[in-house]
Amino acid sequence: MRNKVIIIAEAGVNHNGDMNSAKRLIDVACDAGVDFVKFQSFTADKLVSRVAKKAEYQIANMSGEEDTQYQMLKKLELSYEDHLTLIDYCNSKDISFFSTAFDIDGLDFLKNLGFEMYKIPSGEITNYPYLKKLAGFKKPVILSTGMSTIIEIGDALEVLTSEGLSLKEISVLHCNTEYPTPMIDVNLKAMNTIGFKYNVGIGYSDHTLGIEVPVAAVALGAKIIEKHFTLDRSLPGPDHKASLEPDELKEMVKAIRNIEKAISGNGKKQVSESEMKNLSIARKSLHYSKGLLEGEIINSASLVALRPGNGVSPMVINSLYGKKLNKNVLALTQISLNDFS
Repeated sequence: MRNKVIIIAEAGVNHNGDMNSAKRLIDVACDAGVDFVKFQSFTADKLVSRVAKKAEYQIANMSGEEDTQYQMLKKLELSYEDHLTLIDYCNSKDISFFSTAFDIDGLDFLKNLGFEMYKIPSGEITNYPYLKKLAGFKKPVILSTGMSTIIEIGDALEVLTSEGLSLKEISVLHCNTEYPTPMIDVNLKAMNTIGFKYNVGIGYSDHTLGIEVPVAAVALGAKIIEKHFTLDRSLPGPDHKASLEPDELKEMVKAIRNIEKAISGNGKKQVSESEMKNLSIARKSLHYSKGLLEGEIINSASLVALRPGNGVSPMVINSLYGKKLNKNVLALTQISLNDFS
């Protein structure tokens, strides 16, 4: 993992089963400047039973022509050939292709495609055979934690590490699996709780509307951000309504990169290079509040602090009281320490 924040644009199933739409999503991700564009690798037969009901958000976000998850997901599968086509297209666009598998065969499928990093979706965090299989690949892993407790996260990490992965190879993403996630349920502080408790790299997989929360997550220390995006939120499909549109994705990336710079300092409070030129303009130095004659004694009515600040600092004003002028001075002129006997 690199030192800068990794931004994963989650296309997921927002291609709606259409390869032209999938390529357009890659174009959008590339234009936004993300690091990875991520899809989902599954076959409905191995992911869900024929009678499993759709989630409430899936029902709300779709027209209702498919009654079951199986019917919905069957239309959203990407074939082996589709994967190769999208990988080639990503390579031509100089963006990294990424995907999530949802079963053991899917993990082997991604391994055969040459994946060097893997993502565990939230729904598989309690899938022991899946976790054990993936740990055996000895490759970096990103673990999403939607719908899980801190104990379940620890159990998953125990499986991964007991099978040969080190904690340095695992990043854990705080996540809430509701589409869209209500702000009151984000609980962003839990991201840091995970990092402190298990000594792992942290990130955030976001399902809120807008870009505020992922940007805030970066400010709090997230090193990976994952966010759904779409070509158009009005399209039919389970995830479009909780996804960013192209311009919003671009704005999120820009904001994250700006925050990344803003928190990259050394933590010392000191004058920055860019503000040095403003010191004398914004600060003040001591001036004579009125015209005075040689021999007069300086008192509190003699001096005033005025810009610019390239003269004697007002912080030493008390040390000047009682001193005698050795020359005549004009009102509102800067003082010099050589003006006194």
